[in-house]
Amino acid sequence: MIDFETLDARGKNAGFTHTGPLDCHTIRLLPEVREMCAADKCHQYNKNWTCPPGCGSLEECEGKVRRYQKGLIVQTVGELEDNMDGEGMMETEARHKEAFLRLMEDLKKDYPDLLAIGAGCCTRCKTCTYPDAPCRFPDKKVSSMEAYGMLVSQICKDNSLPYYYGDCTIAYTSCFLLE
Repeated sequence: MIDFETLDARGKNAGFTHTGPLDCHTIRLLPEVREMCAADKCHQYNKNWTCPPGCGSLEECEGKVRRYQKGLIVQTVGELEDNMDGEGMMETEARHKEAFLRLMEDLKKDYPDLLAIGAGCCTRCKTCTYPDAPCRFPDKKVSSMEAYGMLVSQICKDNSLPYYYGDCTIAYTSCFLLE
């Protein structure tokens, strides 16, 4: 049984602003989200092992997700000077990714088979080997919730965690599927 009170403390200790329990039955992987990835606005589609199509088909991702019943949602919320504060967005994203990696390593001690699903593409390597060579760090690569086809706002809503924190804020959301 998962002790969410302890997980909340571990998440806050790692640097997250908010955490919440995740019922994995609420996770729906949507082709529409994958279609947004295919529009390639982030310039990583078909260029990274952790992004589509490198991260696997929706069916393959579904097979991974359905092995789990419970998990943890984590968020980092940042204050922005205005709604166009790109520097503030990037700083918040960096804090989120650092906290995510810290908590992932911590949680692996108790949940060695966890599935960590992050925010944004993997940035571990300066240049990804996709598709010419295997991933350099297959045990450390992390796909995003969107790469898996998750509509993040819906996952948050279905698990009673806010997605929007008001004007001049940005929230980065990730999750850990634990058991």
